[in-house]
Amino acid sequence: MDRPKGYIHKKEKYTLNYDINYGYIPGVLGGDGEELDVYLLCVDTPVSEYEGIIIAIAHRDNDCEDKLVMAPEGITLSAEEIYEKICFQEKYYRTAIELKK
Repeated sequence: MDRPKGYIHKKEKYTLNYDINYGYIPGVLGGDGEELDVYLLCVDTPVSEYEGIIIAIAHRDNDCEDKLVMAPEGITLSAEEIYEKICFQEKYYRTAIELKK
């Protein structure tokens, strides 16, 4: 997790405050040619690494990459609950949440 919970990312036009852990999966490339990004939900402390379960995919209709959504085993969230947790960043995109079975 290269942006642990509490991280503040200052961009040119806005600032993102990460209330969740966010990072990438090493060695797995996303649509942008960079390592595939992942949101980590339901972990209340900042972490640098985590092994969890992929519970959803955040598909961006107006971007070249999707984001994975991970949580601890046994956690179940609705698409609306997931979007509420990731909208701090996804509100800038047209994002649809696909729940994994």
